[in-house]
Amino acid sequence: MAESKGSQDAKGQQQPTPSGTAGARRTGWSRWRPYSTAIVGVAAVFAVSAVIGSHVRGGETTNVKIPNGMPSTAPQDLAVPVKPAVPVTVTVYEDLRDPQSKAFAEQWKPTFDNLLDSGRAEIAYRLVTTSDTAHGGKGALYAANAAACAQDQGKAQFVSYVNELWKKQPADITDDKFASLPYLEKLGHHVHDMQASLFVPCVQSLDHQGWVRASQADYTKAGLGAVPVIQINGTTVNPLQQHLTPAKLDALVKKALGQVMASASPTPAAS
Repeated sequence: MAESKGSQDAKGQQQPTPSGTAGARRTGWSRWRPYSTAIVGVAAVFAVSAVIGSHVRGGETTNVKIPNGMPSTAPQDLAVPVKPAVPVTVTVYEDLRDPQSKAFAEQWKPTFDNLLDSGRAEIAYRLVTTSDTAHGGKGALYAANAAACAQDQGKAQFVSYVNELWKKQPADITDDKFASLPYLEKLGHHVHDMQASLFVPCVQSLDHQGWVRASQADYTKAGLGAVPVIQINGTTVNPLQQHLTPAKLDALVKKALGQVMASASPTPAAS
């Protein structure tokens, strides 16, 4: 998962809030440790979250709750943008349960980092659930929901959490390991500045499953085929079928930029 080194979190994203007084600064998961009374309180929170999550999971949630810090207009609101904002957007469709998506993400990370750092393109990630449809289970759905919960706390948390999912992805796509909500919550421990008090209830209640389902429905409707797939300003490229290379991608980005610049240029007045 690529991340721009020079950009800041998108405006409107919820950032972890420092707590405590003078002395060591405690944030994120460290807040859960101090006192036995707090542990009892946390246990109660978990119990309530589990009940809420069970209730929500009993039905098919269709409410589309967009993660924080994202555009509020379709179809951009289905893709998680990684800044900077430039005229060319490379949209990457990936399934967090799918080994081919993982291999693509790892192979192309240097190329995407280069595009971001050079300011030539914005990268946007679309999370889909084709593996759930093909092999049964809800691992891709639950993993994508958890990634959206990380996005609620910031771009850095989203990128870091998705990288954790890649690291822990089962080698066998039929293994629905990500269907375990406690396991997805546990992976949040490895994400810097992730606030458990926000992340855990979001994962338990599947806050963003409607948003993930909308992304998959739009992907299916578009008939884009198997992941991984990328789009450059809306033009679809299948990296595997079209033997895409970093050089070819760079040429396509330059071509897209040229088209944007040409369309933005004023038409000379008739003499």
